[in-house]
Amino acid sequence: MNASQHAGRVVVITGAGAGIGRACARAFAERGDRLALIARGGAGLEAAAAEARQAGTTAITVEADIADPEAVEAAAERIEDELGPIDVWVNGAVPSALAPFAEITPEEFRRVTEAGYLGYVYTTRIALRRMLPRGRGTLVHVGSAGAHRGAPPQSAYSGAEHALQGWHEALRCDLLASRTAVRTTMVRMPAVNTPQLDRTLSGLPNRGRPVPPVDQVEVEVAARAVLHAADRPRRREHRVGGDTAATLLANAVVPGLLDRHLAGTGLLDRHLAGTGLDSRQADRRRRSGDPVNLWKPVGGSEGRGARGRFTDIARERSLQFWATTHRAPLAAAAVALLLGTGVCARWARSGAPVRGGRGS
Repeated sequence: MNASQHAGRVVVITGAGAGIGRACARAFAERGDRLALIARGGAGLEAAAAEARQAGTTAITVEADIADPEAVEAAAERIEDELGPIDVWVNGAVPSALAPFAEITPEEFRRVTEAGYLGYVYTTRIALRRMLPRGRGTLVHVGSAGAHRGAPPQSAYSGAEHALQGWHEALRCDLLASRTAVRTTMVRMPAVNTPQLDRTLSGLPNRGRPVPPVDQVEVEVAARAVLHAADRPRRREHRVGGDTAATLLANAVVPGLLDRHLAGTGLLDRHLAGTGLDSRQADRRRRSGDPVNLWKPVGGSEGRGARGRFTDIARERSLQFWATTHRAPLAAAAVALLLGTGVCARWARSGAPVRGGRGS
């Protein structure tokens, strides 16, 4: 399937004002899709739409909180009135809070859960009310390895991601059982260079940072993965980044050791700098005036960007994702290698001198 087969669809993107959602808007726009961008407001949403229009496509903006189902319902009605039937719905709003569990208030935990889990549930239900009667449509959900592996100090985020995983599995089975052509898929992200860490509610003394050794990718890599998933929704899950695959493998094989490593209390970790909570903090102290987007959108330059402040360490490609997008040729190469190895082994055996016999 090539890009021209998918261009021109109506694509809805939530969390489109910054970060992965903002980069997704650019990626779909450059392909020629017509966009409806949803966020809670602010200059970032309008800037994202302006970038899409510069790429030559139609883009409308809708201010709505995905945790408010009535607001999302009204947004969907407006989108279909102005753009036509929704073909793809991308859920990309991912709130978080950084603090040990005992220090997070019930209100903060509820808000992360409402936006990071129930928001996906509400938007998907609203999208399905339109897609199912038509018998077509694609749902793409942006997630992370946090769906399979909780980590400190992100208990609220990890809990929402685990809930998303169970819900998505059930939703996928529901759709398969109904024999509809509507499909749902999830994209598991590694650490991505977005402004999110600088806007996250935090109880830590310093600003947040990715956990070293970091397998952080640029936000454009994440956007390409979402675009790829939207074109191939029959696959239940798409993974980006070597750390994502390694974390899931370690959690399946040695979860107890991974617990201690993430906590910074393992035997090896005690002798390493930058483990545990310290590894999640930068050198700069947090200030009381630092922006927080948990309760309301962030304005100013930090609310409008796609990339974060870690461009110096973020990679612009992912070998793991490249392998995911080239599975067929890699499989063919593996088969050819095995066959070649077998032929060489047989040749070696047939041509080897006979040993152990008596000479004449």
